[in-house]
Amino acid sequence: MRRAVYPGSFDPLTLGHLDIIIRAAKNFDELVVAVVRNPSKTPLFTIEERMEIIKDATKDISNIKIDHFEGLLTHYVESINAEIIVKGLRAITDFEYEFQMALMNRKLNENIDTMFLMTRNKYSYLSSSMVKEVYRLGGDVSCLVTDFVVEKLGEKIQQVKNS
Repeated sequence: MRRAVYPGSFDPLTLGHLDIIIRAAKNFDELVVAVVRNPSKTPLFTIEERMEIIKDATKDISNIKIDHFEGLLTHYVESINAEIIVKGLRAITDFEYEFQMALMNRKLNENIDTMFLMTRNKYSYLSSSMVKEVYRLGGDVSCLVTDFVVEKLGEKIQQVKNS
């Protein structure tokens, strides 16, 4: 079985992420979308909420598994018997960072390769941080994320305001 991992914080999942998921899933028997718990970041959504958002967006893709992890990506990839890490690239700055990470991952485990997928032009500027900022400032993000994400952003931002 060819299994790959698409890791990310997905805080929240954007249409750019979803595009990479759909395209990557066509290349593998199973694509694990793995939400990273990064202790140096303070996400808006919990791990469980991010997994729920991904599950909703990918419900029609039969070979998707949703999981989460913390620690070294190579340890996680090895633990689930995958051999490929999928990364989406938007711009040259993404490439420089992801290239360094791919080389480090290869150094840590020479049996793990990285597959880069270029984002579609219409998503090349898109980031989860930008979506959250535009939404907080009252902008329309409905063309950047799924309807479910828009709903969850509304709930979460209201929750944060009330606390």
